[in-house]
Amino acid sequence: MTATEPGAPTTPVWLRAGPPRARRKPPLTLERIVELAVTVLDEHGVEGLTMRLLAQRLDVTATALYWHVKTKNDVLDLAVDRVFGDVPVPKAGDDWTEDIRVLVRAWRGVMLRHPWAPKLIGRPMLGPNVLARTEFLQSALVRGGCHGLRLAVATRLLANYVIGASLTEATWHRSADPGARAAARDHIAANADAYPTLDASGHLDDTRWDDDLLFEEGLDAVIRAAARTRTPD
Repeated sequence: MTATEPGAPTTPVWLRAGPPRARRKPPLTLERIVELAVTVLDEHGVEGLTMRLLAQRLDVTATALYWHVKTKNDVLDLAVDRVFGDVPVPKAGDDWTEDIRVLVRAWRGVMLRHPWAPKLIGRPMLGPNVLARTEFLQSALVRGGCHGLRLAVATRLLANYVIGASLTEATWHRSADPGARAAARDHIAANADAYPTLDASGHLDDTRWDDDLLFEEGLDAVIRAAARTRTPD
């Protein structure tokens, strides 16, 4: 029997734990880049998103990042399409106007959760999530009797409404200083002689009607306008 060397471990080699393995980083994928980009955009907005910051947060080199995306614009396009994926595509029902309401309400909700997104909608929107929801919107309008130019007009009416409403709400009601909003209302009231209609209508008074009611009433008006663009039978 060989004598045990001084200072050698007394636990049999078979029972001793091996050296800790270095933790391997998850592989860099386009999905990880886009998910993190959405997080950064939610935190810092479009201006705060940089390729350098993305690379740092992903713990990769900029070179590795550029294997997947070439420019910041690529990232923005992918991020917008990613959040559109959170808008459920409804199952088409018998009432085309209700189908549109369901889609547009969900669209607004996503835009408000990601307030950087509405201002990017003007970019070419060719992502699969955006196209799928635009396809549903137009198919509902076609079922409602819109075709050709009338279909294009109705589509734009609805898209511009939800984008504009979401952008206004996100930047004013959700982001602006409440003190500034109150000061704006006080300014109109103090100058009622110059702005009698604005004062009487409660312009900028967000205590009179809440955002949801204003959005729903506006959506009804837009859908009625879209219905009037229907192609004559």
